[in-house]
Amino acid sequence: MLIEVIKPDFEFTDNRGSLKQLVHKGWNQVNYITSVAGALRGNHYHKENVEAFYVISGEFKLIAESLDGKEHEEYIMKAGDFFTVKPFVNHSFEYITNTQMISFYNKGVEGVGGTKDIFTPKSTKENK
Repeated sequence: MLIEVIKPDFEFTDNRGSLKQLVHKGWNQVNYITSVAGALRGNHYHKENVEAFYVISGEFKLIAESLDGKEHEEYIMKAGDFFTVKPFVNHSFEYITNTQMISFYNKGVEGVGGTKDIFTPKSTKENK
């Protein structure tokens, strides 16, 4: 599998509401992302980072592909889904509805001298 479905570290619910601890260690960059229905995002991969996504609301099609083109997987992701994408897996998002999610990088996308660990498929040229 090109992605891994994961679970929150801890969940608690009572009559006041709920708490969902997504992670408590291992991530150095956290982003909040909003996307509108019909938008296309991603179409890149990381060489050094594992990236995780937690979907707060909305729905999208996740397309994951190996760089050699031998593996291709598609998933419909929706609120509550939590998954990781490993290095060298190209990932794209086709948003079906307006969506909110959190992304986590284990190392962080910004590198030394302003470089970024974001690459487009069939190219090693950096995507800035």
